[in-house]
Amino acid sequence: MSNSVRFLLNGLTEVAAEAPPDLSVLQWLRTHCRLTGTKEGCAEGDCGACTIVLADAHEGALSWRAANACILMMGQVHGKLLVTVEGLADGALLHPVQAAMVERHASQCGFCTPGFVMSLFAAYRQGEAPETEAIHDALAGNLCRCTGYRPIVDAARDALPSGGIDRFTPMEPAIVASLHAINNAGALDCVTKHGRFTAPRTRADLARELAANPEARIISGGTDLALDITKRHQRLPHLISLVSVPELRRIEVSDIEIIAGAAATYAELLPHLAMLDPSFEVLLRRLGSRQIRSLGTIGGNLANASPIGDTPPALLALGAFVRLESAAGSRELGLDDFFTGYRRTALQPGEFIESVRIPKPAHGALFRVDKISRRFDQDISAVCGAIAFSLRDGLIHAPRIAFGGMAATPLRARHAEAALVETQSFERAADALAQDFQPLSDFRASAGYRLQTAQNLFERWRLIAAEART
Repeated sequence: MSNSVRFLLNGLTEVAAEAPPDLSVLQWLRTHCRLTGTKEGCAEGDCGACTIVLADAHEGALSWRAANACILMMGQVHGKLLVTVEGLADGALLHPVQAAMVERHASQCGFCTPGFVMSLFAAYRQGEAPETEAIHDALAGNLCRCTGYRPIVDAARDALPSGGIDRFTPMEPAIVASLHAINNAGALDCVTKHGRFTAPRTRADLARELAANPEARIISGGTDLALDITKRHQRLPHLISLVSVPELRRIEVSDIEIIAGAAATYAELLPHLAMLDPSFEVLLRRLGSRQIRSLGTIGGNLANASPIGDTPPALLALGAFVRLESAAGSRELGLDDFFTGYRRTALQPGEFIESVRIPKPAHGALFRVDKISRRFDQDISAVCGAIAFSLRDGLIHAPRIAFGGMAATPLRARHAEAALVETQSFERAADALAQDFQPLSDFRASAGYRLQTAQNLFERWRLIAAEART
């Protein structure tokens, strides 16, 4: 058992023995370490000014990923390498990414520059090719108000081809060994005068912790939970993490379904869900930046029960199930029955989501998900709609249609489904949508816009069905 948060900071061992459970990595870096290159811009993981890079040891090598330090709690970096912009240069020699940014004049005020550098550093360490789409994806979570993005993209094109060699390359074996030593010391249970951060290693231990501490909050990626701290200024004195339980990180793929552990991240799931339909890949890339996708989890997205969560409409259309566990046992529930009200679910005290079972569309079946938002990248949905159905002899069978942003919960459109089967008309099904939903107006969209937009999606789906019939 480890009673302190232990990790490597820019290659050197760090111990955060008295870190409160709800202390962000950003605050710790700036106040405790005086590493002020990591900036606070939005405090919600949108602007990228706080970007740091985390590395995990896996099969004798390091896997690198960018993350938002402003919504990352200190307990979440236990057993990892944390790299800040101050750790990139090799003495007086700038890192290749930094040198390229200077050469291309890719900074003006400089506030956002460390975040851009760190996002590119993660891509550099992962050995990514300097292709335009990949560069844009790597930078999508970073905002710049004064330089513009062209010189930053040019810097990426210059730096990425150099092969991922830098000062960390010769250090990698030693870093891997140090991380293994930290993680082999046992589960993290950091108790301080400020509270407790617990990261059980087994499902049984997790269930026992939740049963014994019903007041504790569950944290997985924390990309939504952290806003209670940074925006709502709440104190969360006891956090119980899911991500150290191996079964909750698993991804099992068969011919008929995908089983995703609740703590599987969007980044880990993306290539598998993309196989269901290209639109699912687009949805996940738009859901959040790489920084968000590297932390956010499918279980967290469901447990939050937000009416505008992005994955629930797609999972509802596919007929997904959730497996719930507690010290009393386990049960499986259709996602249709999981959401019980605004921000409420069927989870009982002491229960947690163990996994999500996602049926694959059968041969000849069609699936599509569409997200409508004001901004294409990293914006919250005004409306998110998904449909799955099969075609037999040119007729539509067993449609499942679901929407987010149209009610207090993500919800199936039962009247629209029935109309589509009865009339075989997407236009009639769209008309029936008004019986399923009476959406609200808010600052993202008016009720009328939401209903009209959702109905317009039926025309897109009609064209998809018409193409499949030919």
